[in-house]
Amino acid sequence: MDLLGNLTLVFVAGFITALATGIGVLPFFFFDEISDRRNVVLWGLSSGIMVSASVFGLIEEGLAEGTATEIAAGMAVGVLLVVVARDVLMDADIDPREYEEADFKKLVLILGILTVHSFPEGVAVGVSFADLGLEDGVQLLGISVPLLAIFMTIAISIHNIPEGTAISIPLKSMGVSEWKMVWWAVFSSLPQPIGAVIAFAFVRFAREFLPFGFGFAAGAMIYLVLTEFIPEALEIGERLPNGGKPELAGGIVVGVLVMIPLAFI
Repeated sequence: MDLLGNLTLVFVAGFITALATGIGVLPFFFFDEISDRRNVVLWGLSSGIMVSASVFGLIEEGLAEGTATEIAAGMAVGVLLVVVARDVLMDADIDPREYEEADFKKLVLILGILTVHSFPEGVAVGVSFADLGLEDGVQLLGISVPLLAIFMTIAISIHNIPEGTAISIPLKSMGVSEWKMVWWAVFSSLPQPIGAVIAFAFVRFAREFLPFGFGFAAGAMIYLVLTEFIPEALEIGERLPNGGKPELAGGIVVGVLVMIPLAFI
């Protein structure tokens, strides 16, 4: 497959993860609200999946391609980029309620903030496709697709579902229609296919940076889990017995167990 075909396939994989965010809206087609307990479990599940995918997938694959020092350097830069990007955006926190009322300038700011949150996940998809067509993998449409790429696409898609739910809750309170909620949920993850294509193109032409790329994606995602996903879950669970910690822990354990097969790729 030529370069354009490879880039298209990677973009499609990234776009699938973005579309998965819309799945988080589906419960609202049938129910008026999602319980705090289920929400906490979903955030725990997402956290377990992201950390496991980073450790069993990205870091392990990075160590097979390079040194621990290269991985550590990549992780440090991944964390630093997220921190700096937040500072540049003045740590702005956009409420999804503002989506519907935003003008063009506000939408640009919103998309910039969403990029800080979801771009690293797109990078993770992109670097996982680094060996696309270059070695034995799963044959899809006559193309050898690395197993890691399939697992990362699935992992981030699953992770995006509770994000879609979280985005939809305030929109639902505004009376926004379910299909519009689907659109805004997908919109929140649009930086992912872009990040996937950029990361794939970079590591494909500069393979010496591949271990660094794996570390970068892993560091950024683990940092986001520790500073955003888990605090978000604990905030939602404040009204639950024990602050929702048992539900959070249970979700994390299930997420880790779901992704353990990555250790055997």
